Amino acid sequence: MSDNEEITAWHEAGHAFAAVYLGATVDSISIDPDRDDGPDRFGDTTVRWETSKFQHQELAENSILVALAGPVAEMIHRGDPFHPATVAEWSLDWQLAWRAANFVKAAKERLQLLERLTIQLHQTLSQQHHWAAIGAIVDHLLAHEVLEGETVHEIVEAWSD
Repeated sequence: MSDNEEITAWHEAGHAFAAVYLGATVDSISIDPDRDDGPDRFGDTTVRWETSKFQHQELAENSILVALAGPVAEMIHRGDPFHPATVAEWSLDWQLAWRAANFVKAAKERLQLLERLTIQLHQTLSQQHHWAAIGAIVDHLLAHEVLEGETVHEIVEAWSD
């Protein structure tokens, strides 16, 4: 296992945990994604939202949280307090979060929202039982490289508060 695979596993596990925690369905998670026509990436987490369950802004904020959860999980794992907008490897995550925050028109206020949600995520993911669930996802992901969403949901449910 390379360091890159381990970091990618923490990153993708952050996305997957946040998605389940916030009420989405994780279809799959991988640290060996298909090399398709999309952007080059080391990992992939496929998430579905049942939009009828959420108000528009709640769905947007949850989408922001899921997008930022990968970088935040990576920050916690590494012990480095980076800003998600300043790390090149996280640019796609930041762009997804920025677009999901389009209900805030002014750039300064949108940035403040994303920073506030990043801090909130750091606090949530750092909680012992949440971090343990993320770690369990990482262990499974490193062992199998690809997980079906059902496995991710079972792991998160086992560590639920």
